[in-house]
Amino acid sequence: MNAPSTVRIDKWLWAARFFKTRSLAKQAIDGGKVHYNGQRVKTSKAAELGAELTIRCGWDLKTVVVTALSDQRRNATEASKLYQETAESLALREQRTMERKVANLAMPNHEAKPNKKQRRQIHRFKQNTESD
Repeated sequence: MNAPSTVRIDKWLWAARFFKTRSLAKQAIDGGKVHYNGQRVKTSKAAELGAELTIRCGWDLKTVVVTALSDQRRNATEASKLYQETAESLALREQRTMERKVANLAMPNHEAKPNKKQRRQIHRFKQNTESD
């Protein structure tokens, strides 16, 4: 990997595959979803080795440390070498994922609409309860 001396933070986020496009990375930075060493950051900020980034992607909040710089988007295995996720971040993400799974189990499962026979049964039931 050809390592440049400086890389804009939006370009680094795109190269590290946190966002599909640079414009999405820019929108996330402008929207306050990316923090650089605990501070909000501008898109033109240069990424530095050892910097700690906090990135919100959907439901997940990832805290990563920059280990390498790149301004080219490559495959996922090479992109994962650009950063190291902290142990606390991994544990917190796994915990929140489990909490969401447990919460989804409590939600009713509506796989399909009722068929014609079931609709008729529902209408009969409602009519019987209204007349009582």
